Amino acid sequence: MNFTVFSLPILIAIALALFSAIKILREYERAVVFQLGRFWKVKGPGLMLLIPVLQTMERVDMRTIVMDIPPQDLISRDNVSVKVNAVVYFRVVDPQKAIINVERYYDATSQLAQTTLRSVLGQHDLDEMLAERDKLNGQIRAILDEQTDAWGIKVANVEIKDVDIDETMVRAIARQAEAERQRRAKIIHAEGESQAAEKLVEAAKLMGQDSRAIQLRYLSTLTEIAGDKTSTIVFPLPIDLIESLTNKLLDGGTEPRRTP
Repeated sequence: MNFTVFSLPILIAIALALFSAIKILREYERAVVFQLGRFWKVKGPGLMLLIPVLQTMERVDMRTIVMDIPPQDLISRDNVSVKVNAVVYFRVVDPQKAIINVERYYDATSQLAQTTLRSVLGQHDLDEMLAERDKLNGQIRAILDEQTDAWGIKVANVEIKDVDIDETMVRAIARQAEAERQRRAKIIHAEGESQAAEKLVEAAKLMGQDSRAIQLRYLSTLTEIAGDKTSTIVFPLPIDLIESLTNKLLDGGTEPRRTP
């Protein structure tokens, strides 16, 4: 009876120790095992046994982690105040470094991503933030990947999500865009006028080489005017035609008159 009373707690303690020594790791998990406080090895996935008291472990998730960077207040190179948020995709490639070289690698990566985002975007103008996001994403990713390499972390991608601008700045940008469109319209109109003037000069030179070309153009203009449904048509007569008619009329008189 005494043996049973004293052996029952011992058996329970042994069972609990054995139960705590059995660990099951999923396919995407790894265990960083420490023996007497010193790094021993990385184990997993599957079933593993730990020596109670002598060995401990830290679980590490090897899947890609999606980390959202909260909106960051920054000032662009052209002194525009904006709020920018982004998302970072990274994963642990070396569990030993992720546990030993940095405390709470997720928090460390998040803080580094926030400071890097502000630092990189602060070196560019607002137009670049809006139009060259792929380029900026690549720069931020390269910096993060280089600095987190010592932590056993691989940064796969960085995406800038939103660039929020103050309402007054939005109106200023709209006015600037409208002014730019008007400038382009005026340039196009001026270029068209210049080309048209060149063509008119060429046409005038060609018609000046032969007087019959001018007469044909005059007749063509009269034909176009005659097609309009107007009650009265006023058109000029060529000077040489008027002089010819005048000379004929004067020849029938007593004394011919000369035109000056």
